[in-house]
Amino acid sequence: MRCPACDHVNPPGADECERCQTPLTALDLPQPQGQVEMSLMTDTVAVLQPRPAVTIGLDADLCTAMRAMIEHKVGALLVTDPQGALVGILTERDFLLRIAGEADYEHQPVQQYMTPKPETVQMGDILAAALAKMDAGGYRHLPVVQNGRPVGVISVRDVLRHLIRFCAD
Repeated sequence: MRCPACDHVNPPGADECERCQTPLTALDLPQPQGQVEMSLMTDTVAVLQPRPAVTIGLDADLCTAMRAMIEHKVGALLVTDPQGALVGILTERDFLLRIAGEADYEHQPVQQYMTPKPETVQMGDILAAALAKMDAGGYRHLPVVQNGRPVGVISVRDVLRHLIRFCAD
């Protein structure tokens, strides 16, 4: 890596120039190529205006959960403990892959079928970090938390709607 101050050739990954000690770490950062990449690298989760979290208690049954999903027209419920802290997530995919075909599922506890300790994001996290979590885990929904409490939910669809705006311009 060439130092922008003195043109000295430094070894790859050097934090500072061997000759003049100019910091080089900022030069290793990826440079966005276009508006979409710029948005992913600089915009935060807050730009998506996350939908308010629809929560359900840890002690609820699956019938109550299904009714809540239908009533609120959501694909994911955030499961909270009695103090309001996020402890899990229950999604429509859970109903299809884990619950469908179960006898007397309506009275089964949410806790038995939820995904415990879900990945989360905060309003100040950059979109690229949120997408990386979604991609790595195969998630379509991510809870947005503040101080361990759910404040919203983002989905892949929310990110796509945000990014498609750059294609229309």
